[in-house]
Amino acid sequence: MQALIFDPFSGASGDMIIASLVDLGADATAVREAMESAADVSVSVDRVIKRGIDAVDVKVNVNVNGEKEHSRSYFELIDEIKSASLAEKVEMDTLAVFSLMADAESKVHGQDLESIHFHEVGQNDAIADVVGACTAIHELEWEKIHCTPITVGSGFIESAHGILPVPAPATLEILRVSRMLFKGGAVERELLTPTGAALLSHFSTPVDSFPQSTPTRIGYGAGDADTPHPNVLRAVLADVDDALIQDHIEVLETNVDDVTGEVLGNLIDELLLMGARDVTITPATMKKGRTGHIIHVIAKSHDTSKLARKIITETGSLGVRVIPTRHRLIADRRMSSVKITIEGQEFEIAVKIAQDTHGALLNISAEFEDCKKVAKVCGVPLKDVIRRAEGMAWERF
Repeated sequence: MQALIFDPFSGASGDMIIASLVDLGADATAVREAMESAADVSVSVDRVIKRGIDAVDVKVNVNVNGEKEHSRSYFELIDEIKSASLAEKVEMDTLAVFSLMADAESKVHGQDLESIHFHEVGQNDAIADVVGACTAIHELEWEKIHCTPITVGSGFIESAHGILPVPAPATLEILRVSRMLFKGGAVERELLTPTGAALLSHFSTPVDSFPQSTPTRIGYGAGDADTPHPNVLRAVLADVDDALIQDHIEVLETNVDDVTGEVLGNLIDELLLMGARDVTITPATMKKGRTGHIIHVIAKSHDTSKLARKIITETGSLGVRVIPTRHRLIADRRMSSVKITIEGQEFEIAVKIAQDTHGALLNISAEFEDCKKVAKVCGVPLKDVIRRAEGMAWERF
């Protein structure tokens, strides 16, 4: 699968996104013409060196003839975009990106959409940036778009509403709604703009690291600021192995002694009910030759605190190690059922079906409790019921 991966280690803005995509191979002329047709701007595309990295630099110059731009209402902005004669896909994506920003402004300022006026993001350069980014993305061939955690910067910025913290409230609201992954960073300045946040949120799916892939092309888009690190947005076109699903987890682990088997058995049940993905307990020899156990729990990151607390309260452990993992690869799993006949009686048995993302069957397993009940009713070996149910499922699916 061909994937476009944004790696915003120095944040992102509209012009950085455009520049990284042009460096990847998007038609610079087509992008520039779309930008200049949508807003009263002139666009230049050049190359610069940012801390030793050769990058494309896109500059948007607003043709205001010395006059100050007026802020636009959300609905004025919609009318301008619809009258720009953009390609259908570009127009739809541009409207969706501005809708994200409008909803964020509405939420932050407590105003309805009719009352919202864009200041910074309603200017001609912001309109050109969104149109240019949407055009450039459709110039490339991709099946999925991913985005690694975004570095947003730190400190405070000046805005039309006064001094605001980084990330700006509207930017943070866009990230919240879209569930994008982000981090602060040591640089005291705004690295992620609302326009950059809305574009990445609209187009991409967040991932906490690069997926298993083979890069085919790499592009760098330059930012305006000079920072201690290369102020560029990296974009990668890659062949991604997507047959299995990436699942992001953490592993909880602790050593315990002087805990009975009954307590450990109950702990397994309790942790699974609380959301643990899996629990295993391994016998171990502890210090001074004492027997003990190592408890391993696979969990989603948002469940780790409550699960760790449960382990401590149930076992008396004084601490739980939380081991982050890059990811685990899992099959796409779903439940179905099959009907089997034994000694003239028909029974329905649930089966778990594992497939890859292309639909290829990887495994089928019959639900143990269903098979156990049938075996007991019919007086036949449990293994025979399991074999017949799974055989029927393989034939059917």
